[in-house]
Amino acid sequence: MNILMVTNAFSPHVGGVARSVQGFTAEFRRGGHRVVVVAPIFEGIPGKETDVVRVPAIQNFNGSDFSVPMPVSGKVISALKSYAPQIVHSHHPFLLGDTALRVAATRDIPVVFTHHTMYEKLTHYVPGDSPRLKHFVLDLVTGYCNLCDAVIAPSQTVAGEIVRRGVKVPVEVIPTGVDVDLFAYGDGDAFRKRMGIPPDAFLIGHVGRLAPEKNLGFLAECAIRFLSRNKRAYFFLAGEGPLKQEIEQTFAAQGMAERFSSLGVMDHPELASAYQGMDVFAFASRTETQGMVLTEAMAAGTPVVAVDASGVREVVRDGENGRLVTREDHEEFVSALAWVAGLSLQERKRLGERIANTADEFSMSRTATKTLALYESLVGVKPLRKTIEPSPWTTARKLIEEEWKIVRNIAHAAGHAVLSMPKKG
Repeated sequence: MNILMVTNAFSPHVGGVARSVQGFTAEFRRGGHRVVVVAPIFEGIPGKETDVVRVPAIQNFNGSDFSVPMPVSGKVISALKSYAPQIVHSHHPFLLGDTALRVAATRDIPVVFTHHTMYEKLTHYVPGDSPRLKHFVLDLVTGYCNLCDAVIAPSQTVAGEIVRRGVKVPVEVIPTGVDVDLFAYGDGDAFRKRMGIPPDAFLIGHVGRLAPEKNLGFLAECAIRFLSRNKRAYFFLAGEGPLKQEIEQTFAAQGMAERFSSLGVMDHPELASAYQGMDVFAFASRTETQGMVLTEAMAAGTPVVAVDASGVREVVRDGENGRLVTREDHEEFVSALAWVAGLSLQERKRLGERIANTADEFSMSRTATKTLALYESLVGVKPLRKTIEPSPWTTARKLIEEEWKIVRNIAHAAGHAVLSMPKKG
């Protein structure tokens, strides 16, 4: 099958969406499918890329580590002249997400959209963040979903929420899979030695983007409380983001600098060793559609302690493969860490078996197979319907028709935002 992936986030950007697109692309290509990716230019992109179309972008938008692609649908369509995709898979409702709709319109092919993110929880990255903006974003994303032929939700929680918000097209629950074999073979002892962490230490770890929406202040406070009561405990942090320096300073201010260590973005072999060197993976984000790092940690055999939230409760089963803290309470989270630390060797072994079963459920081979089945079902029921030979006129007409849908969606969202404003007087 010929697949077109359209995304605002791709390598070398680090984040859940970028890793999802990379993971599915690699798995599809291993299966003999051709995948072309349309993505923004990021600093540090490889000199040579196979089947990747890069578009100009504004770097480090509003102080974040995101690139914002420019609207260049014509350039993308031109670059794809020699490629005949059978389906377009969009990974964002904005920017290049509009390009995905336009490309599909010119080819009469279906569009699938993955609802990776609860976008209303990320409006702090946009100047002028306000409740009205959040309402606007909700309407815009829901409208975008309904312009597609199907929507993929990474978790059942997300599926239920977007249907409640008004998504009418079919919704399939398909999480991003994890390469189980990749994370199963690491060297935790070598990782600890490299980081200067004693072999007998109890190591709490965290991996991810170090950004405000990840609830890292709460996580750091819980780790510090646990470290203060357990002299053999250490904390390791991997990733980059605007909060990295603040977290380092927080541990230093509490006299924990010697038991705190960190690295930046880690590649997969190194990351697998880091996961395997941890005794527990700690996670406190409440904004996930799917906590991909949770399944990565479990693929490495590491138990997870996490705060109950969407995208988390589908992976972590309390007392079975880790601990799911029901509320954002410091002492409850610290007690859950202590539960893992207090397990006997036999209890840890049984826990490890259940963790391995969970990782298997979320394997990339399984989730890619489900996604391909969705693609094939859409192509089968919605064949190309061109009744006129392709020409500049038919292409322009299709673009105008799709542009009107997009503008109408934006106008609908803006209208709802205005109507929701409190009246004066």
